[in-house]
Amino acid sequence: MGQQVTITAAHWVYLAGVMAVVLTMVLRANVVVPSIVATFAVALVWTHSPVSALGSIFNASFVAAKELFNIFLVIALITSLLNALKSLRSDVLMVQPFRAVMTNGHIAFFVLSAVTYVISLFFWPTPAVPLVSAVLLPAAIVAGLPPLASAMAIAIAGQGMALSSDYVIGVAPGISAKAAGAAVSAAAVADRALSLSLITGGVALVIAYFSIRKLIQPASELLLVRWQKQSSTGELDRMEAVGTFDKAEIARSTGGSYEEPLAVDAAIRTERPLSDKRRAGWSKLFAILTPLGFAAVIAVMVLPKLGVRGLPELKGGDAAALVGGMGAALMILATLAAEGARKSLDVCADHITDGFVFAFKAMGSVLPIAGFFFMGAGGDLAAGVLNVPVGEAPPLLFNLIQTAEAWIPHNHVLVAFGVLVVGMITGVDGSGFAGLPLTGSLAGALGPTVGLDVTTLCAVGQMGAVWTGGGTLIAWSSLIAVAGFARVSVLDTVRALLLPVLTGLFVSTICAVLFWS
Repeated sequence: MGQQVTITAAHWVYLAGVMAVVLTMVLRANVVVPSIVATFAVALVWTHSPVSALGSIFNASFVAAKELFNIFLVIALITSLLNALKSLRSDVLMVQPFRAVMTNGHIAFFVLSAVTYVISLFFWPTPAVPLVSAVLLPAAIVAGLPPLASAMAIAIAGQGMALSSDYVIGVAPGISAKAAGAAVSAAAVADRALSLSLITGGVALVIAYFSIRKLIQPASELLLVRWQKQSSTGELDRMEAVGTFDKAEIARSTGGSYEEPLAVDAAIRTERPLSDKRRAGWSKLFAILTPLGFAAVIAVMVLPKLGVRGLPELKGGDAAALVGGMGAALMILATLAAEGARKSLDVCADHITDGFVFAFKAMGSVLPIAGFFFMGAGGDLAAGVLNVPVGEAPPLLFNLIQTAEAWIPHNHVLVAFGVLVVGMITGVDGSGFAGLPLTGSLAGALGPTVGLDVTTLCAVGQMGAVWTGGGTLIAWSSLIAVAGFARVSVLDTVRALLLPVLTGLFVSTICAVLFWS
């Protein structure tokens, strides 16, 4: 720690690149081009070779792709499963029983939150928003829950709690851990992020409920008629102009799959009586089998950490492999049930292809951004980007933090809130995941310097980035999809969510320092 560090021109160029990326995020623009330009500039200053600098542009994305491909693969397999379930309408049947529980607006608020959280945890909020909106939202409105309260419940539970931990699919913790360094485990970040997301979401939901409690009305069918007359096209049309690589624009295209969901049973029984009666049976089977399968995966992931013997403790990418394997197995079985043995061979391949298209559309732009921040981490990642031997690649960001150690307060609370604020700033562009390479790298550099657990800092930064940009605090994020389906103003939704979410982030950050510093 006390070792003297020589700051070179490459360090200053890297720092300028980081500031340019953050400024671009603040201005709500896409940061891919600034990341590429910054990568080229740092490589040029370090290697003094334009040829090597040009190659570093490719190397940065290639190194990031190698490190993060397991994430893309899990997304692709889970998406392929969801497409297979849609063909059976099992996704709708998984949610539909909860309609009967919504007897009043108070219960509807928490049922809506719980179902959105579970669906989003396994499939991401992208399909959860249109699915919940089509099946449960009308029932919540009839029960007396105001549309704005419905949007708040969906946003907090899905875009906030589920996406910020991303515990099952593991995209966010994987990026954070990889950026922080080889010593940080994605599974450890996921565990810490899950705890913080539950604290943040619990506080936010309680405050949100008490803020709208008096607006809940007695149950009435007239409330649904009035709500259905409101237009949502204005909010949905804005998604095409948002331009972020988050999930907002994809959420629009998923909405059409859930038209007239309440007629699904009748349609299955009447269109083709013989084959579709059997199809309805398969639909109900997979509506039960899918949650059970993933519940078993969660049990295998969690029980060894609780001291249960007889189950292997998953390390590294084992958890992601288990989730992806379960998704692939269920997808094959569901497609076999829906299409038959011969046709399912082709349809399974189509589902996987569509899954990869979705994965790269949702996450592909993260690669050049992650590549730039990997270059500042030193070690084999930076060596791969700069195409130099491992020992010659400098840990640029770590060196800068070390040099500025005298000006960095060694107060754990201040450092934790500093990383939280940086994460929130990176989310201003409307993308929850674009800032994770920065917050992860910052956590890996700051943690040892101030004596704060790196895993905790990673999780805190992840909370700030995803809760802000993932769809709770930024009007041009995928919150537009939530507001659009709820048929309320996205700006009104942001105003209503501001106090609950900020309070939740404040409480969870304090808890992180108290429990894990």
